[in-house]
Order: sequence, then C-alpha cells, then structure tokens
Amino acid sequence: MKARPAKAPPVPAHPGMTVLEDEVVWDGRFPLQRVRFRYARFDGAESAELTWELWRRGRGCAVLPYDPVRDAVALIEQFRLPALAAGLPPVMTECPAGLVEPDEDPEDTARREVAEEAGLRPERLERIGRFMLMQGGCDEVMHYYAAHVSLPAPEEARTHGLAAEGEDTRVVVVPADTAFAMVDGGGIENVTSAFCLYWLRHHRARLRREWGGPA
Repeated sequence: MKARPAKAPPVPAHPGMTVLEDEVVWDGRFPLQRVRFRYARFDGAESAELTWELWRRGRGCAVLPYDPVRDAVALIEQFRLPALAAGLPPVMTECPAGLVEPDEDPEDTARREVAEEAGLRPERLERIGRFMLMQGGCDEVMHYYAAHVSLPAPEEARTHGLAAEGEDTRVVVVPADTAFAMVDGGGIENVTSAFCLYWLRHHRARLRREWGGPA
C-alpha cells in the first residue's frame, strides 16, 4: 500500500464533526484530498452529508519591502499561469512570497524570499498578520510581513529568482503613493499585494517615525 503523503494528513478530529471518508486523490506537489463528512450546525442538528475537495498547500509567507527614507516599496512582476487561465494578464505585480518549510520559522522564510526574489536584505521585519486566502477549499495559511529595506534606484532594479525552480522575477521600485494608486486603480489584482499595501497606507506614518524616515 502506498504511504499517505506527509503533506496530506487526515483531517483533525473536531467536536460535532464526523468524517466518513478521507482519501488522497492526487499526490502531486500539492496533494488533493476528498473528504466526506457531517458537522454540527449552529442549531445543534447534524448537517447533511458533504463532500469537499481539500487542496493541501500548507504555510506560505509574503513580504512587502518598504524604504522609509525614500518612501518607496519594491514589488515584483512574474508570469502566473493561473492568472492567464482566469482571463487576467498573466504578468502579475506582487509581493515577494514563498512556501514555509515544515520546520522553518515564517520570519526566516520572509528573509529568504526577499533575498531570492528581490535581491534585498531586510534590516528588520514587522509582522502584519496571519491569514487564510481560500478557506473554502485550501488549507494554506499566509504569514505577512513588512520589511525595512534600503531600495536601489529604479534604474538599478534587476531580475531575480531561483534558476533551479524556473523563477524569473522583475523588481519594480515605486513610490508608496504610486503603489497605493495602483491598488485603487485596479493595477494590482492579487489580494496579498493589495492587502499589504492597504496595511502600509494605514501604518506608513508610524513606520517612517520608527524606522528612521522623514517625519
């Protein structure tokens, strides 16, 4: 019998929930489970029998690099096949991001991904929060950070990424106000980057005080 993949353990027990079947139907890079179950409704009655597909991606991390002196952020552009399939432009403007290894601290992941995808070394990190992106079908939990960095001039931005993973990321350095306008105008169409920029707009003045930028 083939061993169950470590990335797709059985769904944990939960009060009021009865798992009728839990099987791995696809064992690729990100396994897919099919789970039949019932759960306790808010009125105490048992729910109807449900069958859900559960995509197991685990933990992820995304970072918004911010330079308080220049009042600018570093975003990356890269080709995204799912965006093309959804009818959106396939080159997305994003935050550096990646998967957290099983025994890795998300903050270590943040530093690694900023270096690999943007060529930057954070002086410090501030945790933005922990959030699910697709709670209706995927177990991925994203850890978001803002990174204090010293950004290169826009004309010095280069491409980065791990060749072994086929990555090709292009760094885009823009003033914070320009990035906010990109979100407001629909120029950024992924929730992680939009959320991080909304967070920065709310915390920008404080970060400039605490991180040494102009008042």
